[in-house]
Amino acid sequence: MTAFLLATWTITLELAPWLLLGAIIAGVLHVGLPPGFVKRAFVGRRGVLKAVALGIPLPLCSCGVIPAGLGLKKDGASNGAAVGFLISTPQTGVDSVLVSASFLGWPFAIFKLVAAGITGLVGGWLTDAIGDAEPPSPAPSTSVAEAPPRTLGAAWTHAIEVLRSIWKWLLFGVLLSAFITTALPPSWLASIGGDDPLIALGMALLISIPLYVCATASVPIAAALVAGGLPAGAALVFLMAGPATNLTTLGAVYRTLGRKALSVYLGTIVVGSVALAYAFDALFPLSITAPHQHVHEASPLAQASAALLVGMMVWFASEDVRAWFTRRTAAAPSSASISVGVEGMTCQSCVRKLTRVLGEDARVKSVAVELEPGSATVEGKLGASALEALVRAAGFVPR
Repeated sequence: MTAFLLATWTITLELAPWLLLGAIIAGVLHVGLPPGFVKRAFVGRRGVLKAVALGIPLPLCSCGVIPAGLGLKKDGASNGAAVGFLISTPQTGVDSVLVSASFLGWPFAIFKLVAAGITGLVGGWLTDAIGDAEPPSPAPSTSVAEAPPRTLGAAWTHAIEVLRSIWKWLLFGVLLSAFITTALPPSWLASIGGDDPLIALGMALLISIPLYVCATASVPIAAALVAGGLPAGAALVFLMAGPATNLTTLGAVYRTLGRKALSVYLGTIVVGSVALAYAFDALFPLSITAPHQHVHEASPLAQASAALLVGMMVWFASEDVRAWFTRRTAAAPSSASISVGVEGMTCQSCVRKLTRVLGEDARVKSVAVELEPGSATVEGKLGASALEALVRAAGFVPR
């Protein structure tokens, strides 16, 4: 147990400074981009290139990239631009690149960045080339978000929301990485691939495609696998295919862009990640050791960052627990409860945001927000019009 706790803290020390820096950069990007820039039309080969160039630095994981990418299509972008954005964006981001460099080195981080661009361009161009004979289902209606205020406070709020949206996966990744580091012998991990690394790459694909894997929070897992003996290419496949694919994303691509676009989307990720993994192993043989350095060797900045990150995760966890109890108490609506439909919520981060905004109003005693179907139920001393005004203030559309 002592070794496990030491490994957990050591991994947190390595992760925290880069993760916090990436979140801050994410906040600056959020308030710095021109209003409406993300939703402008992208058409043709140059449109795909612009969509990929736009998506690569954005710190969006799968739950956030779905409404952004499909929003491009809704506003007039080609299928290819939407697919290129959806493939490239969740694989990277400033936070993911910095954390990858910290754990796996800059050659790996830069190669992963290039790989995201290549697969995004290939997937987008192929999608536009083959077209789609079947008319896709109409995209779900979404509200047009107002331009964020260009203030440091807005940037900081967005940075916190980025961390809040991945904290569970971050905790899972750190703990699993520590377990792999301390419990699994390197010889066992190395034996998975045997003499044929294709087996290791195939296993990484099978694990990553159906599941939601955050590009940033899963980096410690990939680093522990490489340290334990797996080829670096398996980590590359895991970090490319995992963030870019999950059952929710695949379903959204099929419903909005059609079967052919989905086939190109999934095929590009599978073939591209395996081919690029072989290329990386051939060009940059990577050998790292499991992070077992002593805690006292960490810099004061790393220790302060790790303490701040742990405190924030405790805060996020307490908020989720309070929200759970609030939903439980509001499960049986009283005569004073009122409800309103809500459009524009796309993930649990949206649910938490609306719950927090409603709960901060002094007139509200309890809140229950549901993602599917979008709705908000409150108990307290406010009318329907006041509830709708609060929903709008949170950035969503009452219906």
